Amino acid sequence: MSVISSKNQLTLPVEAMRAAGLSCGDDVQVVSSGPGRIEIVRTDALIAKYAGSLPGVYDENYLEKLRGEWE
Repeated sequence: MSVISSKNQLTLPVEAMRAAGLSCGDDVQVVSSGPGRIEIVRTDALIAKYAGSLPGVYDENYLEKLRGEWE
């Protein structure tokens, strides 16, 4: 069992971290998933989930035009 400190810090059990596939140095997002519950999600998983989800927002050659402005 873990206890939340006065600074809102929490030590996660190593068994839970390993079971979730998380390790030291991972970037995570912490979100509420209901009363008394939180979720810790590795951020690279969020990027993979949403990458490419807005097709058609930019013109086909948009990045090339931007890169041309740098020169």
